[in-house]
Amino acid sequence: MKVYLISMMNAFVLMTLGLGGYFGSENQTPAALIPVFGGALLLSLMKGVKSGNKSIAHISFIVTLLILIYLIKPLSDAIDLTDSGATTRIAAMMISSNMAVGYFVLSFIKVRKGSVKIKG
Repeated sequence: MKVYLISMMNAFVLMTLGLGGYFGSENQTPAALIPVFGGALLLSLMKGVKSGNKSIAHISFIVTLLILIYLIKPLSDAIDLTDSGATTRIAAMMISSNMAVGYFVLSFIKVRKGSVKIKG
């Protein structure tokens, strides 16, 4: 599958589940919207990733990695509170982001080995 498609699916997962978690929560904190804004940023970078722009692909990779790292604390908090809905939502966002990071790394390796464009 193409990198830009994986990144786009990750962005939609982050935005959908992030908004669901924010509006489904009793205490709506602005920090819960970080995955939503991260997903929106990933979508805004999609055209550059699709066209093979290395700089934009690296920025998209870094944003995805930062979101993945950010989600560690909310996951541990949700596990501690035994909130199965939040745990499932955050774990799904982490799995999606982890897959996107993996695809980015694989595409970067392909580019490095064969000097192929990052195109998708």
